[in-house]
Parts: sequence; structure tokens; C-alpha cells
Amino acid sequence: MRIILLGGPGAGKGTQGEFICSDLQIPKIATGDMLRSAVQAGTELGQAAKKVMDSGELVSDDIILSLVKERVNESDCKQGYLLDGFPRTVPQAKGLVEIGIKIDIIVEIIVDHEEIVKRMSGRWVHPQSGRSYHTVYNPPKKHSLDDLTGEPLVQREDDKENTVRKRLSVYEEQTRPLVDWFQNYVSEHEEVKFKTVDGVGNVTEIRKKISEIIS
Repeated sequence: MRIILLGGPGAGKGTQGEFICSDLQIPKIATGDMLRSAVQAGTELGQAAKKVMDSGELVSDDIILSLVKERVNESDCKQGYLLDGFPRTVPQAKGLVEIGIKIDIIVEIIVDHEEIVKRMSGRWVHPQSGRSYHTVYNPPKKHSLDDLTGEPLVQREDDKENTVRKRLSVYEEQTRPLVDWFQNYVSEHEEVKFKTVDGVGNVTEIRKKISEIIS
């Protein structure tokens, strides 16, 4: 099963992607994770990606396509894979087709933008461990402090409200047209399906909806 998971930043792609991969026993290919690893490693690619990510812009197509092409050719992808947040633009989708990456189903998670702002701008993390909190949904026991160490929590640059709104604006401009492109694509390729799911509500219920769509 080869799946594309679409949705705006903060729509829940990461969480639901983990569920899908666990249920189907396939690897998740999340370009964001690959880019963050490159940033942490301090590579030339990582340094360039960090500058772009901190500004709320999207990373170039060449970088993303190169990362994904290498990843899907690894041995653990032989039984399928999930593309999380890729492609983000029509040129990326066309590039995906041109380099021969096969897809069985596209699932779009739909969430209102104001709900996304609420979700993302409330995120705070403990840098040393990666533990995450949310001011509304999962607050720390003590304000702005990690539950286990008592050390200060920080907010990632790409979770700050201004950056989130900019990312959503970029998403609407560059990524929403992707939905139309894929709908046209699947109309000409009956073997590929396009489905949508409401991403607001109980996480388990959303997981069940996606599972039913895929099955």
C-alpha cells in the first residue's frame, strides 16, 4: 500500500501517519522529519533548510524530491510506504510522477485554519528530551517548565503564531491547488483513489475513519 497523506500544517498528519504505518506495517516518509534531522546534523542541506523553515517558507522542490527518491528506494519500502506532507505543490506532484514513485491512495485531512493556529501556537517543547506540551490540550504541571526536570520549555520558531499563519498562507497559495491536480489525475488513473477525512475531533475516531477509507 503506497499512500500520500495531505493536509495543512498542524492538521494531524504526523499522528495519523504513525497510526497508518503501525496498522499496515509500512515506513512513514516524512520530509519534515528528514529535514529536521539534517538541521540537527548541521549539514549544508540542514543549514539551508533551517533558514527556510524558520521563515515559514517551503523548502525547494529539488531538495524534497531528492530526499524522497532516495528514501523510497530503500529496502524497507518494498511493501509500501506513506508519504507524509509530500508532495506539497503541483510541481512536486508532477516530479513525483516523472521519477516513477507509485501511489495507490491519497488521503486529505481537513482542518479549519483557526483550529490549526490554536493547535500549533500552543505547542511548547523540552529541548533536551523532545517532550512536548500544549497550553490547552496537554499543559505542563508548572507553567513553562518540564514535568520531569523542571527545566524551561521553549517554543519552536515554526510553532509561533505569526509563523503558523504565514505557513498557512503559503499552504493555501502553493498547496491547495495540489488537491485539484490530484483529483484530475485520479480521474485519468482509476487505479489511484483520492479521499478526504474531517480532522477535527477525537484522535481515535479520526484514526478509525482513515482506516476504513484505506481498507
